[in-house]
Amino acid sequence: MNQENVRVRFAPSPTGYPHIGNIRTALFNWLFARHSGGSFIVRIEDTDVTRSVEGAIEAILDGLRWLGIDWDEGPDVGGDYGPYFQSQRLDIYQQIAQLLLAEGYAYKCYCSEERLARMRAEMAQRKESMRSYDRQCRNLSKEERDRFEAQGITPVIRFKAPLEGETSFNDLIKGVVTFDNSNLDDLVLLKSDGYPTYHLANIVDDHMMQISHVLRADEWLSSTPRHILLYSALGYEPPLFAHLPMILGEDRSKLSKRHGAVSITEYRDQGYLPQAMMNFLALLGWSLDDRTELFSPEELVRHFSLERVSKTGAVFSQDKLNWLNGCYIRKISTEELREQLLPFLEKYLPEEAKQSVSRKYLQQIIPLIQERLTTFKDAAEQFAFFFTDQPNYDSDLLLGKNLTRIDAIAGLEDALAKLQNQEFDAATLELTLRPLASELGMKTGDFFGLLRVATTGSTAAPPLFQTMAVLGKDRCLKRIKTALVKLRE
Repeated sequence: MNQENVRVRFAPSPTGYPHIGNIRTALFNWLFARHSGGSFIVRIEDTDVTRSVEGAIEAILDGLRWLGIDWDEGPDVGGDYGPYFQSQRLDIYQQIAQLLLAEGYAYKCYCSEERLARMRAEMAQRKESMRSYDRQCRNLSKEERDRFEAQGITPVIRFKAPLEGETSFNDLIKGVVTFDNSNLDDLVLLKSDGYPTYHLANIVDDHMMQISHVLRADEWLSSTPRHILLYSALGYEPPLFAHLPMILGEDRSKLSKRHGAVSITEYRDQGYLPQAMMNFLALLGWSLDDRTELFSPEELVRHFSLERVSKTGAVFSQDKLNWLNGCYIRKISTEELREQLLPFLEKYLPEEAKQSVSRKYLQQIIPLIQERLTTFKDAAEQFAFFFTDQPNYDSDLLLGKNLTRIDAIAGLEDALAKLQNQEFDAATLELTLRPLASELGMKTGDFFGLLRVATTGSTAAPPLFQTMAVLGKDRCLKRIKTALVKLRE
């Protein structure tokens, strides 16, 4: 197939917000299309009306846009093969289902949900291989069908899967995969409400939209033989298939929220950079080599190929995502970081601290915290002491591991006396305070740790003297006095 003919699609169902697995699938399709000079299509599979979640479509599209994944056809863009919402294509699916009925590839099934539930329970009791349907209606006579119709039962339409033989296909990642037809169910194509199942709508749309390659999650592998049989029954040429490796938690179980995975919009709202998230998602099942970790979007497009996609599961590591995000934060300019941080500080800082936030003040703080940031939300939590009037901490934190209260009080009293009439730039503060540790008979680390907690409320903070200089003389002296009060209580 010529590269110009590559057409791939991302076809999410709005039954929930876009999670890591969904968006990784979208990204791989997008990278494949952009690398091949082909087209990337977004199609909304919204036929499962009962499970649709309000706002999910907007969240899916917003998540793609945030990551920089654009589409050539689909919602808000249009295209020659629309509509791109399956709920607007119902008449097409119904016509195709009737065609399959007329040609003997499908049949009407009148079984109730209650009967199907009983059937499955009985199979489980007998410890038989579980099957979603026992084909009771597959060979009904016309008289039997008429009797059900007379009762006002609206049937579903099922596909007649072959009862013997094998179905094989060449997966572009896994190689040749073969399924025994005797293990295939007669899947439902059209529900009693006239809406298609995923299996019918997916195949019809992929054919009509001229999709050349289907890159989808590994969980759809077992559905592929059914789809190939449907393509054959309809006289369609099937696309090429590539099933992407499952994403696993660090315990090697299926990825879930307990592993830290949340929707892509939540990552955005926590302050992850889209470039870092794209980089991270690309490495969930793909690699260029065993050493390169950082890729720009342009580099990912240039290097991406299905040959480099792993056959085995990809492990989701929150630590790796945080590391990558920190790498990207350190690459952006002070001015850009300032603008990115502002809305997070205004959202997550305590209300009384927000009045201290300004571009000018933030410009002084950024050089101290940029190397330490993991996410933008973290900035509001870890570095709130720059904006609050007084940090909150327990007096025992001032003592560290080695100081007594008497030592700590003496150290802060002497520091306060030295700083009262002192210039408050970082160099002067160091020249003043470093010798004081020796005069007090304290280890430098203990004395600086005491001052750090007194001025920031934290044992882990940016370099002490630069931090004190940015906080300013009045604020630092006030905080040291407050620390003395705490120690004397």
